[in-house]
Amino acid sequence: MPHVLIVDDEANTRAALGEIVADEGFTTAVAADLREARIQIIRQAPDVVLTDLKLPDGSGMDLFKELDPSIPVEVILITGHASVESAVDALRLGAADYLVKPINMQRLKAILDRIPRAGDLKAEIGSLRGELRRFGRFGRMLGNSPAMQQLYDQIGKVAPTEATVLLIGESGTGKELAAQTVHDLSLRRKRPFLAVNCGAISPNLIESEMFGHERGSFTGAERQHKGYFERSHGGTLFLDEITEMPIELQVKLLRVLETGLFMRVGTNQEIESDVRIIAATNRDPQEAVAEGKLREDLYHRLNVFPLHLPPLRERGNDAELLAKSFLAQLNEAHGTDKAFSPEMLASLAAHPWPGNVRELKNYVQRAYIMADEGTIGAFAAPMQLNTSRPATESAITIPVGMSLAEADRQLIFATLEHCGGVKKHAAEVLGISLKTLYNRLEEYSASDASAE
Repeated sequence: MPHVLIVDDEANTRAALGEIVADEGFTTAVAADLREARIQIIRQAPDVVLTDLKLPDGSGMDLFKELDPSIPVEVILITGHASVESAVDALRLGAADYLVKPINMQRLKAILDRIPRAGDLKAEIGSLRGELRRFGRFGRMLGNSPAMQQLYDQIGKVAPTEATVLLIGESGTGKELAAQTVHDLSLRRKRPFLAVNCGAISPNLIESEMFGHERGSFTGAERQHKGYFERSHGGTLFLDEITEMPIELQVKLLRVLETGLFMRVGTNQEIESDVRIIAATNRDPQEAVAEGKLREDLYHRLNVFPLHLPPLRERGNDAELLAKSFLAQLNEAHGTDKAFSPEMLASLAAHPWPGNVRELKNYVQRAYIMADEGTIGAFAAPMQLNTSRPATESAITIPVGMSLAEADRQLIFATLEHCGGVKKHAAEVLGISLKTLYNRLEEYSASDASAE
């Protein structure tokens, strides 16, 4: 049975916490200060430590030094002096979570409900690391280059905590897979994981999509709608392309992160949120702050544990490993047995892949379709981008005689792909309004449907 150590200098608080913890199926020990806590740790190593931040003889964070780093222990800090700084410091040290006095007992129960799985979690991380050594895999991620192994180590450390994670990397580097892997290795892994692209939702609807709305709160709101925060309660919410979120909504997101409370559109009733946030951006976040795309206070709140995803061109032989994996999936799905020629593998290794893993996956699918049975040669499908160009540039070819409408269509789709599907960013690059871009895409969709 899991064992919990409760450290607080208030006798009533110790008694109340002890009763709740025991009801949740834990054995308990109590201490009024650091000295007594150290004695209890020697008597029986705890699985969970619930400790006040301010104790008569020091800080609750001092107990991190007393715990055996080889044994997984979940530390939950309690403070009567709420501050983002103290919470961030606690999470960076390895705390699983923190609670503010007066303690919300429902939130405490929700945290304890996740704790008994910590032992299984350690075994799962160990299993994943073994899988990495054998096949270059780590959960849903693939790659055995030094850059990826370093990333796996960082994910393995941050996943079991409640720290907010900021994923930074170019488009196509696999940020959503990394976020999913963090969730799968966390204590929340049996709760929902929801992903939302902040740049793909209409600015007029994003607040409703994030926080929900009440029936009749605006034209077209015919029923109550639960937003992403409510639907991911107890789990993880992945906010992709966070710099594309409207500034006015970033203020409300910051409030949710600091208070754990939000309101649906059309009501003043606050709803409690127990959600871990993982955010991602393909921009340099500090440049986004300087350009006014990202609030500085939100950036610091999200940047508790930054993870940098390496571009494919910096991952050594991972392009070959990934390409073979994508091809194996296609062979399995279609009952074929195609393979790459040595020349094709050399070509894959030499290409800079400015679109990263996403571009590589699309290319493998094209080559698979174009190739005859058996071997996929180097010329099965042309590389779309000139390898002599800088990795950040791409180009399209407009032959003489092409109509302006078709040239316009190709430019829009190429720009949208270059921007990783973020419509707001693509509209800015093209110099048109987001509404105009949506209208063009709807026209193309209707035209394609009528042509079928």
